[in-house]
Amino acid sequence: MPQNPSFTIYNASAGSGKTFTLVKEYLKILFKSNNPEHFKRILAITFTNKAVAEMKDRIIDTLKQFSDKAILDKPNSMFSAICEELQIQPLLIHAKSEKLLNTILHNYAAFDISTIDGFTHKLIRTFAY
Repeated sequence: MPQNPSFTIYNASAGSGKTFTLVKEYLKILFKSNNPEHFKRILAITFTNKAVAEMKDRIIDTLKQFSDKAILDKPNSMFSAICEELQIQPLLIHAKSEKLLNTILHNYAAFDISTIDGFTHKLIRTFAY
C-alpha cells in the first residue's frame, strides 16, 4: 500500500496558480479525513502575511461555495477536481463542506496558516526554555 508523503513542497513562479493548488490540496486533506477538526493538524506555510490571508480567505470562500446546494447543479473547477481526484461523490463533498466550514469558523484561532517567519518564531519560543 503506497504511503502518502508526510509533507509536500510546491515551488512555482508568480501567477502560476499556486494558491489554487494549495487550497485544493489543503481541502483534499480535509475531505479525506473523517475528523472535522483535522485542520488543526495541518501545517501550511507561505511567505507573506498577505498570502496567509489570501489562503485562509480562499479556503473559507471555497467551503462556502461547496456548502451551497447550487454547486451540485453547476460545479466549479475546484469542486470537480476534488471530486475526481478523491473519487468521492459530489453530494458527500457538499455535505462535508458545511460541517468543515462550521467547525473551522467555530475554531478559527486553530485554523493556522502562517508565514515561515511566524512558524520559526513559534518554534523558537516553544523551545527557548
